Formats: sequence, structure tokens, C-alpha cells
Amino acid sequence: MAQPDSKENQEAHWNRTTRLMFTHLGAWLFFGYIVHMFVIPLNKIVIPILDFPLGFYMAAQGSLIAFVVMLFMFARQQDQIDREHGYAEDD
Repeated sequence: MAQPDSKENQEAHWNRTTRLMFTHLGAWLFFGYIVHMFVIPLNKIVIPILDFPLGFYMAAQGSLIAFVVMLFMFARQQDQIDREHGYAEDD
């Protein structure tokens, strides 16, 4: 574990946190907007078991599932970064 007070450690922590945030914002943009732009072409693909068009499923449920998964992934990854740089909260 690094010393939280050093300037290098603070900068490294901030750089990793910023990179993680922008990565998750990019994924959020993809699932929130980009997927919805292609709903009509995706509707030509039908999910066999449910008989739902894929575009409808991605717009109605897929994006929400992706957001929840991203939320838990972000929390876990940020906790790992915090622990490596000595900023973790006590359990």
C-alpha cells in the first residue's frame, strides 16, 4: 500500500480514478444512446426463446441490466484503486 500523503500517490490515484470514470461513462453512453439508435435494425433479430425482437429487448431491459452491472463493477473497481493507493474506507 502506498503512502496517501505523497503527491505522486495522489496524482496516480486521481489519474486511475479519472480513467475509470471516463471508461464507465463511455460504456454508459453506448448502452444509453448508441444501442437505441440501432433499435430498428436490431428488431430484425428475434430472440428465439422469448420471441422478442432484439431491439425492443435492448431498449426495454438490456440497457437497464447493463447499468446495474456497471454500477457494481464501478464500485468494486474504485474500491480496488482506493485500497492500492491507501484511501480505502475501513470495512
